[in-house]
Amino acid sequence: MTTTNPDITAARADLGQWARNGLVGGIVAGIAFALFEMIAAALLMGLPAFFMPLRSISGIILGMQALDPSFSLVTAAIVGMLIHMVLSMIYGIAFGMTVAVMPALRSSGTILIAAATAVGLGLWLVNFYLIAPAAGWVWFGNANPVVQFLAHTFFYGSVLGIYLDRVVANPMRRAR
Repeated sequence: MTTTNPDITAARADLGQWARNGLVGGIVAGIAFALFEMIAAALLMGLPAFFMPLRSISGIILGMQALDPSFSLVTAAIVGMLIHMVLSMIYGIAFGMTVAVMPALRSSGTILIAAATAVGLGLWLVNFYLIAPAAGWVWFGNANPVVQFLAHTFFYGSVLGIYLDRVVANPMRRAR
């Protein structure tokens, strides 16, 4: 007969809760990020550039040809959105699980949101300045750095942090 340690069971449940909410938070933040990027592209480069962020993302799998206006917009948009949302979910799960195992990150809303904001900034720097050049995705180097900073840091990172704070951490702090 085996017995289960209640602390281990609670920790596993906590990890699962944070992972699930990280996934949902990643979706929410990913949508905010994509909308900001698309609106910024249209405002800065004209309405035809509205879908350019999705074309750029789709190029990860489809290659540089996806950026060409003659390439199917439907294909580029669907592939770009799928890649973007999968990555947003993965990053959200990873951050949620990190918060689950590092209680200090959820000790206050300010700390949690600041940590998620910093993670968003880190994602931009790593993805654009390390991974993209190494993978040959040179078009990411042409992206407006101010837009990318705002999109990754605030429209992804901060939104993810706010979501996790409001849905998981804040109710946990109130229950204590």
